[in-house]
Amino acid sequence: MSAPQPVYLSDYQPPAYWVTHTELTFDLDPAQTRVKARLSLERHPDVDAATPLFLNGEQLTLTSLAIDGKTLDESAYRVDGQGLTIYNPPSAFTLESDVTLAPEANTALEGLYQSSGMYCTQCEAEGFRRITYYPDRPDVMATFRVTVIGDKTREPVLLANGNPVEQGELEGNRHFVTWEDPHPKPCYLFALVAGDLKKIEDHFTTMNGRKVTLQLWVEAENVAKTDHAMASLKRAMTWDEETYGREYDLDLFMIVAVNDFNMGAMENKGLNIFNSAAVLTHPDTATDAAFQQVEGIVAHEYFHNWSGNRVTCRDWFQLSLKEGFTVFRDQCFTADTNSAPVKRIQDVSFFRTAQFAEDAGPTAHPVRPDHYIEITNFYTLTVYEKGAEIVRMLRNLVGWEAFRRGSDLYFSRFDGQAVTIEDFVICMEEVSGVDLGQFMRWYEQAGTPEIDAQGEYDYAHAEYHLTLRQRTPATPGQTDKESLHIPVRMGLVGTKSGQDLTLTLDGEKQGKDTVVHLREDEQTFVFTEVAEAPVPSLLRHFSAPVKMHFPYSREDLAFLLTHDSDGFNRWDAGQRLAMLALDDLIAAHRNGVEKVMDSRVTDAYRALLATPTDDKAVLAEMLALPTEAYIAEQQPLVDIDAIHAAREFVRQSLAMALRDEFIAVYEANQSNERYAPTPEQIGQRSLKNVALSYLMSIEDEQAITFCQTQFEAEHNMTDVRHALTLLVHSDRDDLASPALKAFGEKWSHDPLVMDQWFTIQVTRPQEDALERVKHLMQHPAFSLKNPNKVRALIGSFAQNRINFHRLDGAGYALLADVVIELNRLNPEIAARLITPLTRWQRFDETRQALMHEQLERIKAQPLSSNVYEVVEKALA
Repeated sequence: MSAPQPVYLSDYQPPAYWVTHTELTFDLDPAQTRVKARLSLERHPDVDAATPLFLNGEQLTLTSLAIDGKTLDESAYRVDGQGLTIYNPPSAFTLESDVTLAPEANTALEGLYQSSGMYCTQCEAEGFRRITYYPDRPDVMATFRVTVIGDKTREPVLLANGNPVEQGELEGNRHFVTWEDPHPKPCYLFALVAGDLKKIEDHFTTMNGRKVTLQLWVEAENVAKTDHAMASLKRAMTWDEETYGREYDLDLFMIVAVNDFNMGAMENKGLNIFNSAAVLTHPDTATDAAFQQVEGIVAHEYFHNWSGNRVTCRDWFQLSLKEGFTVFRDQCFTADTNSAPVKRIQDVSFFRTAQFAEDAGPTAHPVRPDHYIEITNFYTLTVYEKGAEIVRMLRNLVGWEAFRRGSDLYFSRFDGQAVTIEDFVICMEEVSGVDLGQFMRWYEQAGTPEIDAQGEYDYAHAEYHLTLRQRTPATPGQTDKESLHIPVRMGLVGTKSGQDLTLTLDGEKQGKDTVVHLREDEQTFVFTEVAEAPVPSLLRHFSAPVKMHFPYSREDLAFLLTHDSDGFNRWDAGQRLAMLALDDLIAAHRNGVEKVMDSRVTDAYRALLATPTDDKAVLAEMLALPTEAYIAEQQPLVDIDAIHAAREFVRQSLAMALRDEFIAVYEANQSNERYAPTPEQIGQRSLKNVALSYLMSIEDEQAITFCQTQFEAEHNMTDVRHALTLLVHSDRDDLASPALKAFGEKWSHDPLVMDQWFTIQVTRPQEDALERVKHLMQHPAFSLKNPNKVRALIGSFAQNRINFHRLDGAGYALLADVVIELNRLNPEIAARLITPLTRWQRFDETRQALMHEQLERIKAQPLSSNVYEVVEKALA
């Protein structure tokens, strides 16, 4: 078998034939669904008349084919594993095809498949080719008319994109519904759902007075879990009107919850299909984090109606055009409706841990890659999260008013079209007058830029000299990097006053907060009229996705933690201070010397606990130590054991030194108030549970009592899960085992809660974690065919660093076993799951050899293009 070949951006050509209208009829059957397609096609005027028509198609059985009503002779076309080629078609014609497929056998969950007896689709990026023969590319946009036929008993609900225009009864206990979508769309936005579902309905009146019907479709047992998603949808619709002037354009907006789904959700026009984990919530079954996640995902998919659907991508290399922009929009929505400082801290904390690691690994790629083998491998943090950070920089560079005018121009100019990242950026250039030529390099260069900063205060002239030097490390396929346009938001905090100083740069007053623009490899900025020696506060609000290096002393960081006016940088100062202490302790562990806690860290945390605050969620974030994953990314060589030992030492040292303070915080934040996912309540629970986590690190007897009481109270899933996790992750198996048993028995009927039950057990630090994974893989609630189960059990274990990276390599072998099996069942999930093994070069020689061995074992199998691409890059 030949190796899969890459697709290159430079090879892009417009489609030879356009589809202007698509009519589909589905006659549903688990083993043999019949799909009739009627396509109106036109040849591109610049294409030679002898050019054949190629339509993508996979795993289809073709039963008939006709042009303008005339059946084609077999010599007029060719079918292979990639699709259908028709020779010498007319310049404009109607193509009719009839195919069959087997939804029940589709374990890859792409195209049309069955989930718990329900029919559903996933067509992004290239799933539509598993439904019918079609030019499966985003720049072919057509109107759709779809008829769905199903059994009245098994499939009483038949849904597709757009508005229902006809329905009726058929013989044999069957019925049909016809749907029409008047807005041209690419086939990746096609959706179909059929099954026994219950409807929750509400309405929304748009800013122009048009009434839109909102429907959530779920299985009967989940009806009570839809209130939050519906409320989130209405908030998102209001926000998009008020912030971007974007109004919904159909009479009906539907969301369907599906248990088996590769992604979080899909923005299909008018019929969003959601992973059930991304839409279902209830205080008894979902945590605060789940409530917030659902709100963000519902908003994200709704916002795609304009940034992705009405204006879409010309090709998949432009994926960040829709995803980066829409992630930025959903981040802003969440910040506006919840705690903005907490949202920024959480987003950046995740970004610096996970996306920076992606940038430093063998699969590093630009936000707009120049080639790929399997496009589903590029639904990455780089495309989504880094893409969002680039849009955020763009918004800050041109200013909000110009950004809004630029987005208005973008939506109006390209409505109904498939476009490129350049089209978006040019709109911003036109309305702002800002030259964004150099800025485009952010989309083209892979890797995380780093800034080395130096500052010097000139007492004699009352000047502060700030020198910034930028560099971007080499990445696979990109050794030479050009300088970027990096906006660095900053302030100077006076060491005497503890206040932000007024900034004067190049003779102009800048206020107490400004942005300096680093465009060259090295630049020096001279601030004048600086009345006292300052400590610089750099990269405020994380103004650019870079690593900032400045030689802060521990005293400087403690000072910023107390006095910086920028909430994000106060948090960051605390993280940096903790990292310096952790670095010392990691070295001590390696050298076998006694570990000593840095009293400055303890004093800083004591001061945080003693300072009154209005935002308890921010305080909870500031009290949280850097994760083991983040610590690892700061080390030149990852020492799993030393990192774990150092972090545990700091946790326990803080718990012992601040025991009384943590107990006081826990008790002060107890509440019997009825659960609500409000910022105030979430902050209160977050702070209480952070305090409890510290206390349980030393297995304080009072903390154990708190844990038991909190678990048994069953006030809400946030508190129950946190208490259960702390018990299971402690050495008190006498308490943890009965609690686990009770929880599992109570929630055995609820798949999403059982996912939490799996995760709690396999992330415990004790050495039996791997054996628990193997045992739980045999549990009736687990299935390798369900992506949520795989992520909850196998994916979570792979993040349990101290156990996944055990020195006998058994964790690596288990992951490889699962990847090999999933490669056959669901290649997309298999390729995502393999990521921890791809970072093998960051570890010690023993672990490198063990991880490399498993990658070679995977490579020796017959591989899907998804897994092949990742393994090849990892071993290169």
